[in-house]
Amino acid sequence: MKDVEPATVEPRTEELELVLEAILFAASEPVPIKDLLAACSTVESGGPEREELDAALERLAAHYLHRSIELVRSAGGYRFRVRPRFSAQVQAAQPERPPRLSRALLETLAIIAYRQPVTRAEIEDIRGVAVSTQIMRTLTEREWVHVVGHKEVPGRPGLYATTRTFLDDLGLGRLDELPPLDDLRELVDLPSETADAALPLPSRSLEGGEEPPPES
Repeated sequence: MKDVEPATVEPRTEELELVLEAILFAASEPVPIKDLLAACSTVESGGPEREELDAALERLAAHYLHRSIELVRSAGGYRFRVRPRFSAQVQAAQPERPPRLSRALLETLAIIAYRQPVTRAEIEDIRGVAVSTQIMRTLTEREWVHVVGHKEVPGRPGLYATTRTFLDDLGLGRLDELPPLDDLRELVDLPSETADAALPLPSRSLEGGEEPPPES
């Protein structure tokens, strides 16, 4: 019985994968498909069709399947990220760690994520305490939440929803991919001393799993 030789990779396919790898490693944010197509149009063998690009991305993702980094697709496009199991070691190597989020901020974010669109008063009703202006300012400055409209009641309070940046930072493509609450807590790095505290949330409801409205 003859040995089966491994399938050879066409030079054009290999070149396309290398170009994509370079683009995505250099990117600080997810790269949309349209931008990848535009960038790959400059390769010597000619720009790829969408199907060819998708195939190259699949091959690139497979190449990193057993590595400490992975290729993921989120609402904003494709990017490389460190696998969650290595996040503690990566953070330990950083000379300046970003401040961790408070339990109150996480509770507010979780309510918006799982019950959006929601007003500040409705958030306060669910939490049972007032939501500080600083919490809402932090969430908007991080570009995790924004006002998507106003509720037709006296005062017309703003309706808050999560943003595309929120999905990108969690490596998600759609709201219906939101993880269980415990996983969400880990993704946004809640301090460990509050990790076992129950959040005052009802069962998850995502309004049909729609994506957040585009940023204005």
